[in-house]
Amino acid sequence: MKVHLIKKETIEAFARLNTQSRTALEEWLAKVKSADWEKPADMQTAFGTADLLRKGSARIVFDIAGNHYRMICKYGFGDKQIHLFVCWLGTHAAYDKLCDGNKQYTISIY
Repeated sequence: MKVHLIKKETIEAFARLNTQSRTALEEWLAKVKSADWEKPADMQTAFGTADLLRKGSARIVFDIAGNHYRMICKYGFGDKQIHLFVCWLGTHAAYDKLCDGNKQYTISIY
């Protein structure tokens, strides 16, 4: 199934403010655009360093630019497409702070 990316503007805005992330984010976007996933594990296959969050969160964490950045997305598999919603994007250090309070399971600032 094809991916319907929600909040692509968030990624574009982040890349404008963090120019060193631009190339990696463009590569990530290109991969998602051509993705054909049937189940959550397919996201991990496409992005080998991605982590599926547990606790029934339907969230995945993507490592961007050699793990300099992290992106948390919520996903939903429908009948005809996958909805991938960008919930958070930031540095790995900022992500570690989210993890300290288990906020990666609930955060949605976009």
